[in-house]
Amino acid sequence: MSVRSPLLSPQSAVRDTTRSVPQSRNPISLRLYKVLGTNFNDEASREALRTLSDLYVSVPPPGSLKGKEIQRDSDEVEDDDAEDDVLWGKSSVAANDCGFLENIPGESASMARKNLRRDMENKLAEGSRQFLEAFGEVDQKLNELQAHVDAMRSRCDDAEAQIRLTNEASKTLLERAGSLRKERQEVEARKSIVTLFLARFTLNDEEVEAMTSRDVPVGTRFFAAMDKTEKIRNDCRVLMSGEDGPTQAGLDIMASTSSHLEQGYEKILRWCSFEFRQMGRDMQLEVSFIMREAVHRLRQRPELLTEALTFLSQTRQSALLSSFIDALTRGGPSGLPRPIELHAHDPMRYAGDMLAWVHQVIAAEREFLESLFGVKGDGRMVGSVRTFQVSEEEEWIKELMDSAVGKLCVPLKVRVQQTVRSQESSITSYKIANLLQFYMMTMRRTIGEDALLSKTLLEITDVAFKVFFDAIEMQGRALLRVALDLNDTSVNPPLPVLDHVQVLREIMVVYESSLLGDEKPAERDAGFKRILDVMVDPAVEMCSAASEEKQRMRVRWDKHVFVLNCLTYLQNALEPFPFTADKQREIQGVIEGRVKTLTEEHYESVLKDTALDDAVAACENQSKDEPLSHIPSTQPTQLLASLHKFSLWLSGLEVVQSPRLAHLTHQRLHSQIHQAALARLANAYARLCEEVKKPENKYEASSTLLGSERPFGQVHLLWQIFGLQDGEVGEPAELGASI
Repeated sequence: MSVRSPLLSPQSAVRDTTRSVPQSRNPISLRLYKVLGTNFNDEASREALRTLSDLYVSVPPPGSLKGKEIQRDSDEVEDDDAEDDVLWGKSSVAANDCGFLENIPGESASMARKNLRRDMENKLAEGSRQFLEAFGEVDQKLNELQAHVDAMRSRCDDAEAQIRLTNEASKTLLERAGSLRKERQEVEARKSIVTLFLARFTLNDEEVEAMTSRDVPVGTRFFAAMDKTEKIRNDCRVLMSGEDGPTQAGLDIMASTSSHLEQGYEKILRWCSFEFRQMGRDMQLEVSFIMREAVHRLRQRPELLTEALTFLSQTRQSALLSSFIDALTRGGPSGLPRPIELHAHDPMRYAGDMLAWVHQVIAAEREFLESLFGVKGDGRMVGSVRTFQVSEEEEWIKELMDSAVGKLCVPLKVRVQQTVRSQESSITSYKIANLLQFYMMTMRRTIGEDALLSKTLLEITDVAFKVFFDAIEMQGRALLRVALDLNDTSVNPPLPVLDHVQVLREIMVVYESSLLGDEKPAERDAGFKRILDVMVDPAVEMCSAASEEKQRMRVRWDKHVFVLNCLTYLQNALEPFPFTADKQREIQGVIEGRVKTLTEEHYESVLKDTALDDAVAACENQSKDEPLSHIPSTQPTQLLASLHKFSLWLSGLEVVQSPRLAHLTHQRLHSQIHQAALARLANAYARLCEEVKKPENKYEASSTLLGSERPFGQVHLLWQIFGLQDGEVGEPAELGASI
């Protein structure tokens, strides 16, 4: 339990002081109030007090009796005195400066208050002595370091003096080395400039070897060397275009590169010539990039390119001619396809196979040359018109194609002309001529009109058409010489006309199949006009002439029906084809004339069969002074007999169908002609009735006379009997036009 000292009780001291001295004037009271009013709760004050207490506290060894007692007494301190113990420096253990333990409570604090300054001065003096001892050792070490530094300075001064002497001795050498260094830099700069100049304006050994040596093939390396040579020459021209004129270096460079470049072009020429000679019988030739590039390079030397392409032209001529002969006689590999000449018995296939082979060769050769010259295709459809562009490449291609297929013209021409001239059938001749014309137009659109093959095909086509026209003209002349059988009463078209029209129909079918569909109507009709004139006109003339001759020999034979049957048959054959419109109109004109004549004859025949011919004639030829009833053929008795016969005729079959017109093969023409005749008959009967009813003709009981027989004087009833209406049937010319 702790003991509180009365000397250290601040409350009692304060109380005693306040009694004796007034509070406002007593310094101790003021001091005490100041001390008591001080707040020691801040961390800094507490830390200072702890430090001060640690200065006078020493902890005894753990096993001593005093230490145990002190620890026990410390544990028994009451909590309410802890703050005073800290404030006044109380502790359970205190050590004096001699190291003895505190035996009396509060002794350590009292000693601390009395000896604090001295203790602090002793502590500071002890610390100063320790610093002096430490700095003494440092000073000793610094003295030793100074000695070493002095020694080093002496050595450095000696070395500096020696270097100064050496520098003065080698000053000349250093100046010489500096000048040499500058010269070396200038030389290096000149060397780099020269190196760059040589790299840009000269060829290295590998590039020279690539351009001049035969051991290095033409390829990428060779073309790269040529490109560099061209670039050197272009750059050198800039050097030579100065104000002072061309330099010697520029002249030397131009001369050297010119020599190498010419050797390079010669090397390309030799290589192309060799490669072109190797092109054998292959129809499909592949053009490599190297060959295309080589030909492109040779275009800078037209004379060398011409020489190289001459070898190509000769090679392709021989190769294509040999391939054509093999295709004619041997066929393809292993006999497939079979030789073309095995089909020589079939003229169309024989000529078509030869022309198709040539056309295929033209297409392959065009593709090869376009690839060789690097020309892109124009994307046109097969057989369409090619637009020939004016360019150097196109000129080369046309010339080479013309030259390559030039040798094919002779064997092709000989064989096709022999085939054409050996034909007897006009249809076959026309088919061959039409086929030749198609290929001729195709070749013109492909290789131009000036090509040798186009001219050859034009010549062959002209020969084929000449043979064809000779054949049909001869056929027409033979048709004109045909004599009709006098014993044959048939009015149908004769067999020679049928055969002739059948040949014409087949020719028209061939011509229609050859049309492309983009022709103008005038061009389309003009292409077949001559054939129609040669074949149709003789048939029309033959029908007319033969009918006249037969009519002269046989009176009872009907020539008009015969001619109309022939003409309508011919017109029906022409009708499906639009390019025969002009010729159809010509035939229609002839038919209209024949229809008019036949209609007139049929009307006269019907009028005669009805027994009204004399009465109608009397009406037409009646004189104004003489009444109709006084004319013998129109007297009442005679007129009544005629009307009776007319009534009987109306009851017969001839009203519906005429036996004569029944032989017309064109039933519509037969009906129209017969109706036209009946219409004229009705009009004649109407006029007769009108004349009979007139008072001036002096008929007694005219109504009774006309009403005694059908149609009882009623014209509308006659129209009904004929099955016609007023104005329904036109003139005879209109009948023919409606066919």
